[in-house]
Amino acid sequence: MEFFRSTPTIDWIGKKWYLVAASFALSTIGVLGLIARGGPNYGIDFKGGTLVHVKFREAPPLDEIRAGLSQQGLGNSSLQQYGPVENHEILIGLDLEATREEDLDAGKQAIVQALRQEFGGTEQLNFQEVGPPSIAQRLIASDALPAGQDREAQARELAQQIVQFRDSPPRNGLIASFADLRPVPGVTEEVQRVLEQNFSLPGYAVRNVEIVGPKVGAALRRQALNATLLALAGMLFYIAARFEWVYGVAAILANLNGAVITVGLISMAGTEISLTVIAGLLTLVGYSINDTIVVFDRIRENVRLLRRENMGRIATLSINQTLSRTMLTGGLTWVSVIIMYFLGGEVLRGFALTLVIGIPVGTYSSIAIGSPLVVSWQEYTARHRRGGAEKIAVNRGKSKRSKVGAGANA
Repeated sequence: MEFFRSTPTIDWIGKKWYLVAASFALSTIGVLGLIARGGPNYGIDFKGGTLVHVKFREAPPLDEIRAGLSQQGLGNSSLQQYGPVENHEILIGLDLEATREEDLDAGKQAIVQALRQEFGGTEQLNFQEVGPPSIAQRLIASDALPAGQDREAQARELAQQIVQFRDSPPRNGLIASFADLRPVPGVTEEVQRVLEQNFSLPGYAVRNVEIVGPKVGAALRRQALNATLLALAGMLFYIAARFEWVYGVAAILANLNGAVITVGLISMAGTEISLTVIAGLLTLVGYSINDTIVVFDRIRENVRLLRRENMGRIATLSINQTLSRTMLTGGLTWVSVIIMYFLGGEVLRGFALTLVIGIPVGTYSSIAIGSPLVVSWQEYTARHRRGGAEKIAVNRGKSKRSKVGAGANA
């Protein structure tokens, strides 16, 4: 399958300075964006802190949440929508400078306390958050169920049915009143009374809490950087062994250029640098280096076939010959990650966004940076060799003339 009916005739190397200038401009924009934001926007994974995922029964009033957090001394907390708007979910992030795990846990408790003050709730367990074991335990300890040998089994089964009903649409884990549970078989007035006595029923539920200490975050940052550098170093040695050192250096510089542009654009978009983003960057490095190797391999083949052509024309021909393959593989992969970005959920969004930005940037870097660097180096070494040969020829000519003159004088 071909993207083009015939081989394109785009003069890539002839326009290399325009391509390099565009790449430099994008890199500058990315770096300036990072500087303007005070560096990469690290997530909780890397900077440490507390992240609380909260689901509300109705649209969450962000101003009231901020006011409640400020009253708890958490004015530096961040609020971020999570998932579709109709799900009424937010992430409350607390960036802590503390170094003790007790302080991080205290931050979580302060966030929960702020939610209680603004939206109700008591020290009792939040019914919106509990599972079947907690409900079954309260039912067994009460007289709401008929006496009998199977009372515990009956309580566990009823608790399971209650949780399934609560978590199924349209409730999706949040009910407005314990009376809403009456359609569940086995939920009587006595069962409802036991639930009311043992559980609170606010209009929110804490779905997940992540706590990362500053030391762990710093270690993860070092490991992420080391993983990226080791991947680039391994690719450098592989390409150097497969081709020449200049090919390896050109490929790594092209990858670094694409990575810098991608990280800059991601940060400008307000996306946090998390573990999933780092996974996306490593995937992008491997994907881009594969695209670069395809072009380099075609250059090497054409160098053997077209010995009389200069390196610039050979590189241009090679890029055009592989352009159809690049457009097909890159285009299909790009469509896939776009679909992943919109339909993959919040967990995969950072990974998908990295590839959505990085695939076209990496492909461009392979063409605009990798190949021109190889051509420029080859042309430089060719000029150096010609210059050396000319100097040798001149020196030989001078030596012969000196010998002739010496013989005539004799």
